[in-house]
Amino acid sequence: MALAVGTEAPNFTTVNDEGKTVSLSDFKGKVVVLYFYPKDDTPGCTKEAQSFRDNYQEYQTKDMVVLGVSMDDQASHKQFKEKYGLPFNLLVDTDGAITKAYDVEGGGYSKRVTYIIDAEGKIMYVDEKVKTDSHAKDILSTVG
Repeated sequence: MALAVGTEAPNFTTVNDEGKTVSLSDFKGKVVVLYFYPKDDTPGCTKEAQSFRDNYQEYQTKDMVVLGVSMDDQASHKQFKEKYGLPFNLLVDTDGAITKAYDVEGGGYSKRVTYIIDAEGKIMYVDEKVKTDSHAKDILSTVG
């Protein structure tokens, strides 16, 4: 069961696809779209990532941050990001700590769940029924 709307989003610190340290708290004051996905470079996950890539400008105009999380390692994230020209951070969660903190552990992988976290760090929306090809647009229409 995903975390409830209105609860404090668990903070985390990890590295991104470039090996740089990233914490959720780095984005305080911005709306964060934290999307969990099972595996780099698989059909559904690729469609979902491309959906965010293709709508990224609109996220930027709304001053929203997009962060993708899976249990793949940095090398896998880097290759996935480069292959599809993804303009947002992919976060490394090889030990599953972030996946577990957000209650989206699916038996060795992250379940496909998206959290929208408000500027104060509270969960404002949870999507557990992701449509991979239209997901980024669905989130934008939810946020308004």
